[in-house]
Amino acid sequence: MIRVMLVDDQELVRAGFKMVLDAQPDVEVVGQAGDGAQALELLRTTRADVVLMDVRMPRMDGIEATRRITADGGPDGPKVIILTTFDLDEYAFAAIKAGAGGFLLKDAGPAQLIEAIRAVHSGDAVVAPSTTKRLLDRFALHLPDKEQQATGALDTLTERESEVLHLVARGLSNAEIADRLYVSEATVKTHMGRILMKLGLRDRVQAVVFAYESGLVKRGRSDA
Repeated sequence: MIRVMLVDDQELVRAGFKMVLDAQPDVEVVGQAGDGAQALELLRTTRADVVLMDVRMPRMDGIEATRRITADGGPDGPKVIILTTFDLDEYAFAAIKAGAGGFLLKDAGPAQLIEAIRAVHSGDAVVAPSTTKRLLDRFALHLPDKEQQATGALDTLTERESEVLHLVARGLSNAEIADRLYVSEATVKTHMGRILMKLGLRDRVQAVVFAYESGLVKRGRSDA
């Protein structure tokens, strides 16, 4: 059973998510909070596997709450999925850097929501590759210039590892990368594990952020 906590300052939004999640045999909503501070208080007494976190909330926003949850919980703590709107909330990018396991747009369908929860619970940081690409493309202009600092780290990657990282940043799933490179999904996962270890990154989402900050996407191979 996947234990989910809902964090949003709009009660109707929480009610809608709860209705969808309660219909799933393997998902249980164990708590609801109206802001980040309340969520942290609730997590002291309630065990949750996945937290659906809004970004813009009173008292404590989703960025700070995500940072504290991931810092306090460690690798076995709750995984956070950020909820945001497409044309707003540059804060969502900062929240991912703070440790969120992924994000969804608030207009995502029920199937995508359930898939995201199950994926993050299983340890996969990729929620929706196409959504990841669109949002990161939108925020790329606002990223700090870290290309020089990151060059040395990129040089530790093999040519194939750099290629895999580039495709991950472009929003491709493991299956799509495997198909593109004519290898197995297991091989792609092995490459990702080595990439994370070499770059000192926590998960796949941080790898995407790194690729954008380092400029790998701009100077990477063509997708043709």
